[in-house]
Amino acid sequence: MAPTYDIEELLLAQPSVRTVAGVDEVGRGAWAGPVTVCAVVTDLSEPPPGLTDSKQLTAARRGPLAAELAGWAAGVGYGEATHAEIDALGMTEALRRAARRALEALPVRPDAVILDGKHDYIGAPWPVRLEVRGDAASVSVAAASVLAKVRRDAYMAALGCAAYGFADNAGYPSPVHQEALARLGPTAHHRLSWSYLDDLPRWRHLKRRRDPLAGEGQATLFG
Repeated sequence: MAPTYDIEELLLAQPSVRTVAGVDEVGRGAWAGPVTVCAVVTDLSEPPPGLTDSKQLTAARRGPLAAELAGWAAGVGYGEATHAEIDALGMTEALRRAARRALEALPVRPDAVILDGKHDYIGAPWPVRLEVRGDAASVSVAAASVLAKVRRDAYMAALGCAAYGFADNAGYPSPVHQEALARLGPTAHHRLSWSYLDDLPRWRHLKRRRDPLAGEGQATLFG
């Protein structure tokens, strides 16, 4: 089923809401690189054909679609939190900062936000409507999911690091990525508070310990 404007229209029916932004993130589960958040505002016009959750699209389709979306949307804002911020602050706080940067980069301040997922990592003063699988249900969230994915994938590919396969895995765990980590250790772009380092005896000493109250950890993904 294609995303619709049902959620946007429900929010816009409120007298205090004139502008709604859809927000989605990418990079939460990666071992390297930033987390990227995109915020999209539309004029409720028909979106480019084929728009859906970015995970349902091939890379070959996402790129051209993102180019169409950038020209179609009434407003697009991006925000990133670096791997260093993630290490220092934890993922929840890093996401909050990235999302606020994305919202503040929009040409207009939205009166309401549709956030994909079931956890509000943005917080006050933004009025947030949580929507599980919002990237499949809401046009503006679906657009944000595609734009965020294409932007972050391009950034990770531009880093090089060919031995780690960033151009293909975007910093997420893959056999190529895991083998390179075991052999070469983490790059300057890796998140050093992530527990994949617990499974790498040669490089375990590089792990950065963080106050658990500062944010959540990352479950081990080596097995």
